[in-house]
Amino acid sequence: MKLKLTLSALALSLASLSAQAQTEIQWWHSMGGALGEWVNDHAKDFNASQTQYKVVPTFKGSYDESMTAAIAAFRAGNAPHILQVFEVGTATMMASKGAIVPVGKVMADAGVKFEPKNYVQAVAGYYTAPNGQMLSFPFNSSTTVFHYNKDAFKAAGLDTEKPPKTWPEVALAAAKLKASGHKCPFTTSWVSWTQLESFSAWHNTEFASKGNGMRGMDARLTFNSPLHVRHIENLANMSKTGLFVYKGRGNAADATFVSGECAMTTGSSALYGNIKRNAKFASGISTLPYYPDVAGSPQNTVIGGASLWVMSGKKADEYKGVAQFFAHLSKPEVDARSHQRTGYLPLTPASFEMTEKSGFYKQNPGTDVSVEQMIRKTTEKSRGIRLGNFVQIRTVNDEELEQVWAGKKEPKEALDAAVKRGNEQLDRFQKANK
Repeated sequence: MKLKLTLSALALSLASLSAQAQTEIQWWHSMGGALGEWVNDHAKDFNASQTQYKVVPTFKGSYDESMTAAIAAFRAGNAPHILQVFEVGTATMMASKGAIVPVGKVMADAGVKFEPKNYVQAVAGYYTAPNGQMLSFPFNSSTTVFHYNKDAFKAAGLDTEKPPKTWPEVALAAAKLKASGHKCPFTTSWVSWTQLESFSAWHNTEFASKGNGMRGMDARLTFNSPLHVRHIENLANMSKTGLFVYKGRGNAADATFVSGECAMTTGSSALYGNIKRNAKFASGISTLPYYPDVAGSPQNTVIGGASLWVMSGKKADEYKGVAQFFAHLSKPEVDARSHQRTGYLPLTPASFEMTEKSGFYKQNPGTDVSVEQMIRKTTEKSRGIRLGNFVQIRTVNDEELEQVWAGKKEPKEALDAAVKRGNEQLDRFQKANK
């Protein structure tokens, strides 16, 4: 009996030593609900695949909140190893040279094979510096798509397999949905992203000068063009007649689509996971609407979602753990499962091909829309948007467009004001990072 107790104690002691020997990797993220479970599963899978490292994911609130918390933690000397930052924070992180370690350097120093060219270029290019060095890991990249409620379409006498492809068709479908009793025919989440940023790229039109900020910090906003004014005027008219219902900032509108309250929405491709899990109706995914009379449209949409940044000031062994984790996330089978589960874009062509060969796209029509929109050939006007103080610029856009939806400002007046106020934010960023 004593021998058994001694062996048990020894086993417990060894297990304890093994646990203590693991190097912990702190990962701060902003994924809640079903996506939070997805993040936790990534950590569990990696932790179970080896014994040397333990990734510890921690939800730190919204993207804004987690970024603010990480900055404070960095100044206090206790930043996480990995920080998830949404795409509008990219320019800010790029300018924070002392706070981050480029992911390309992390992988090279750890001796882990890493080829940026193996990643989807429309995604990897956004997180790559002018010198060709990849700065962050493109973990959860999304783009804007059109979601619609097939049950609501059927009730309104609309063809469930032919969603509207153009903005005039969206208005016509909304009118039929309203006539059938729907109180929220169309809504949208992330208004600046969907109706100004992606709208611009989709129509091969500038959102800002200097290649939308890709070629320098001295960019200027240009989204008060006649095309932009025309589009916001059309949305304003739809709002006045009850065809478009504004549901708030950020992703507030997502819940109204998933619940069935709103029948059509433009939003993130990553809403797919929530719809699949929680919607009580048949749904469909289509491309972002466009104006057919605009030459060169549709072009391609721009990146959304977030990437993983590696914070500085950590030990070499800890960075090796980060590199191993990123290598794990890059495995085609791991990435393909993520893409199919969430609606986020695949990281690599290999995982896209794996998903295609599995028959997933045929079994789930529309799930390849986001990929098709992003892998089209990009132009300088559609490669992406990378601006300083982009978070503040989006807030300005929300504020000005809310004046339009409330009938307090004309579209041109609001867009002119948004451009003026946004350029002031760009000036501040440029001065702070000279």
